[in-house]
Amino acid sequence: EASHRFALPPSGSGGAIKQENFVLSTSGTDQVKGVLTLQGDALCQADVNLKMPKNNQLLHFAFREDKQWKLQQIQDARNHVNKAIYLLMNRDVNYQFKTGSEVLKLMDAVMLQLSRARNRLTTPAALTLPEIASGGLTKMFTPALPPDILVNFYINVNKLCLTVYQLHVLQPSTTKNFKPAGGSILHNPGAMFEFGSQRYEVSHVHKVECVVPWLNDALVFFTVSLQLCQQLKDKISVFSSYWNYRPY
Repeated sequence: EASHRFALPPSGSGGAIKQENFVLSTSGTDQVKGVLTLQGDALCQADVNLKMPKNNQLLHFAFREDKQWKLQQIQDARNHVNKAIYLLMNRDVNYQFKTGSEVLKLMDAVMLQLSRARNRLTTPAALTLPEIASGGLTKMFTPALPPDILVNFYINVNKLCLTVYQLHVLQPSTTKNFKPAGGSILHNPGAMFEFGSQRYEVSHVHKVECVVPWLNDALVFFTVSLQLCQQLKDKISVFSSYWNYRPY
């Protein structure tokens, strides 16, 4: 069931993956609004409006027509689910398991892939600000992003998140207390970094998100699958101990 949520049409089948539109929002502020179009593991369109806090100027930027942004987390989660299914199906239909330990070994391997799939969705990558600044995402938009704006898309559990960072340039006279920020999922105002030959500080952070229902389903199925694997392991262990300690 989890794998069906990630399913792509077989190559050459001609079936297209359906596009889903999601409205980005956050409670209490309308600084950032947007609509994202998700197609499987790819963001094929992003349309974002940003209201600048200083002058209420409205910035609008969208993906270039020829660009898509692959969401590596979804891609990796799907690969791990497919590996788990391969481990279960990679046997002759009449295959008989000989020992309990053989089953336990298989369950451990399947559970490892399921855990990795779940962790890929629940644990976004911790990136440094220079990594975000140098990533391909900054080149996806038209009109081009201003040099004082950084954006990052990621999956967090069942949500598709967009973070917009507004920056200001640090003058040479103020850089005596310069301390570059390390990697983080979400950087806070005041975080500093160096990119190119310029030093910056984050002045404002805006995070907006939307729930992706099929990711929610997949995470529920991961949990149920892991529970079923564990129950089978527990039953095998009970029988193994029974056979090991028979009095006759």
